[in-house]
Amino acid sequence: MTEARPRITEVSARAVTIPTDAPESDGTFAWTATTIVLAKVQGGGSEGLGYSYAAGAAQAVVNDSLAAILKGREVFDVGGIWEAMRWQVRNLGSRGVCACAISAVDAALWDLKAKILGLPLCELLGRRRETVPVYGSGGFISYDDKRLREQLSGWADEGCRWVKMKVGRDPDRDLERVKAARQAIGETGLFVDANGAWQPKEALYWAERYASFGVAWLEEPTSSDDLEGLRLVREQGPAGMDVAAGEYGFESFYFRRMLEEGAVDVLQADATRCLGLTGFLQAANLAAAWNRPVSSHCAPAVHLHAACAAPNLRHMEWFHDHVRIEQMIFDGAPELKHGAIAPDLSRPGLGLELKTQDLQRYAA
Repeated sequence: MTEARPRITEVSARAVTIPTDAPESDGTFAWTATTIVLAKVQGGGSEGLGYSYAAGAAQAVVNDSLAAILKGREVFDVGGIWEAMRWQVRNLGSRGVCACAISAVDAALWDLKAKILGLPLCELLGRRRETVPVYGSGGFISYDDKRLREQLSGWADEGCRWVKMKVGRDPDRDLERVKAARQAIGETGLFVDANGAWQPKEALYWAERYASFGVAWLEEPTSSDDLEGLRLVREQGPAGMDVAAGEYGFESFYFRRMLEEGAVDVLQADATRCLGLTGFLQAANLAAAWNRPVSSHCAPAVHLHAACAAPNLRHMEWFHDHVRIEQMIFDGAPELKHGAIAPDLSRPGLGLELKTQDLQRYAA
């Protein structure tokens, strides 16, 4: 039997870097490996697990700055600890790497609390839905047309109502790629993500051309920091094409500004960056107050339970790179069924356990 008010006894983090299964690129970046920072929080005879896709430096923030202020705190004081972590990194720079470190620890705290209570996390957070629809996401610019068609059509065949591909590096070539994608997926919804590659007027030009292929979602057509530019594309772009952004929001002030400016039709939030599941749910509630839907960005295994509880949720991103990693290193990673994923209610917390032996060869 656990103590009535269990306290945190240990906090640690480690980074592992896992090669991609092929080179990946988008409109502004290219990569061949992905780093995941894993956080563990122990207390009350249990261990919570959280993570962020971030630079390995986030590991040092957890181990050298955050761990000391967490030890001895009550496990159930997730909100108070979240506030304390934010103040702790004030002089380090609260966004970027520090926000990612806090995100990993916050997820671990929620996981630990739910495990001690013997509940799947979605029930602790207040579950609104039993399953969450996802869109298949990949379609990297580095893929040839054959792999592009196979990947996107594969998700369509598995029941995904939408699929997403990358654009923005070679606009003329992208038109051919979008055409190939449309031919491969039939009537399935088609999304494109430019990763901020264009200026606003360029984005409008290409949005009109993509509209002829039934593209219904234009993600980061211009820099996500250019709120006026996003609003221009949103207001003057093709009818029926949603403008989405927000994945680089690190705190609620950013999301508030994005919504106040009318910059997006759909707000994206990433719990591995925006100060954890606590920050993700704050973003979702802000979006609901502005009558905007929210969509989670990447990292489906950590988002799933919060997505089941979030208001105004439209869908989750089933991102190829992260799905592959999560299925490699976690027991209990979600599985795609008929275009949706669902938490395993027989498993407490996030429902994830590390495959420790499989992880050893990737230690950074």
